[in-house]
Amino acid sequence: MDRAAYTARKSIPDIIASADAGEVGLRRALGHFSITAIGIGAGIFVLTGTAAAQYAGPALVLSFVLGATACAFVGLCYAELAAMIPVSGSAYTYTYATLGELMAWIIGWDLILEYSMGAATVAVGWSGYVTSLLAGFGLYLPTVLTHATGTTVTLADGTQASALFNLPAALVVLVLTGLLMLGTRESTRLNNIMVAVKLSVVAIFILIGAVHVTPANWQPFLPENTGEFGHYGWSGVLRGAGVVFFAFTGFDAISTAAQEAKSPQRDMPIGIIASLTVCTLLYVLVAGVLTGLVPYPALNVTDPIAKGTDAIGLPWLSGLIKIGAIAGLTTVILVLLYAQSRIFLAISQDGLLPSVFRHLHPRRHTPWISQLMIGGAVAFTAAVLPIGILGEMVGIGTLFAFVLVCGAVLYLRRSEPGVHRPFRAPGAPVVPVLGMLFSLLLMAGLPLDTWLRLIIWMAIGCGIYAFYGRHHSRLRHSGAGR
Repeated sequence: MDRAAYTARKSIPDIIASADAGEVGLRRALGHFSITAIGIGAGIFVLTGTAAAQYAGPALVLSFVLGATACAFVGLCYAELAAMIPVSGSAYTYTYATLGELMAWIIGWDLILEYSMGAATVAVGWSGYVTSLLAGFGLYLPTVLTHATGTTVTLADGTQASALFNLPAALVVLVLTGLLMLGTRESTRLNNIMVAVKLSVVAIFILIGAVHVTPANWQPFLPENTGEFGHYGWSGVLRGAGVVFFAFTGFDAISTAAQEAKSPQRDMPIGIIASLTVCTLLYVLVAGVLTGLVPYPALNVTDPIAKGTDAIGLPWLSGLIKIGAIAGLTTVILVLLYAQSRIFLAISQDGLLPSVFRHLHPRRHTPWISQLMIGGAVAFTAAVLPIGILGEMVGIGTLFAFVLVCGAVLYLRRSEPGVHRPFRAPGAPVVPVLGMLFSLLLMAGLPLDTWLRLIIWMAIGCGIYAFYGRHHSRLRHSGAGR
């Protein structure tokens, strides 16, 4: 296969024309509020504790600031591309229009890792909060059914055993998969309601928790490095940023919904920028309050916000916060499962995956078969893997995608200067370059074994492309690539 075949690109006018012609068949049912709500994640409820306890301590606040800074540059690039190319596919579609088919497949395969691991990570956190909430009512789930496979747990009689699997995490994924199979409008209504609940609960936690903070818990603010990279000190802040970065990545999911937005060229930039702004403000405040309520070594749990509310000592608040966290985490699982099915749809539409992934229900207009397959795979992953491994995999996959998105903006500014841009990222080329550099910096702070998992995942993806994708590419068979 010659180099020209691998670098065959779709033209932007052709991409937009096929979307406008209704080639995919999705309904335009999402307004700007629903678009914004898709981007407001709940990673703050899950990974904050692990990052504080293992990496950054109270300086986790700085990790969030670093992550938010990187996302600010990347988010502006996403906003430009989402408004200019308002179709499903996110970074996959943008890369197809710039770097060609092979790189588009690689980033699409990477996005599958991001969304599947992200949904599984949040499902594990959801399980932790549900287990904690039920315990408050005197209901205790079997310990061996609420942790990752092989995890050593303590039973009620004081003996230790190996956990079988995380049953609540798997069940919530399967239930939400069923909801997504019913339709986009129905699932986004639930998402909007739960996002409102989530934001209210986070605000209550910040306001009440700030009054009960123990300043001594912030000392030392930047714990001394243990001698190992990533364990406290400034390297810990960097590694913590690479992990909690996941909490900001809802705007990436927004870009997968472009083809179901009522007015994508207006709603997509609004949703991306608004969701990123809200998340940055809330996450920094929550991290500061949480590490002031609980000594950071004690936060290595799947439900850190619940532990923080328990430290306040107000039973009614503890229950309220846990309910809000559960609602918030539910929305994130919903959004990530939704986003992954749309990525599969876009890739399949190009022939790089089998047609089953683009098959829509004749009445509900959802990729229901694909959604069911995704739900089953994510449920299994959430049931057997621990949250630490899942969180790191999400971070590296997302950051890799961000590097290519920023690169796409630079490329298109040069190669397609005449294309209409309803929104232009300010400060180009400085903003895209800074987005790439910050993303690479955060990737550098992640552990070596996380890099190895990414390499293995990418090797599998390249094998699938070599044996299936390149032989079934619609672009190549049509001769339309350039």
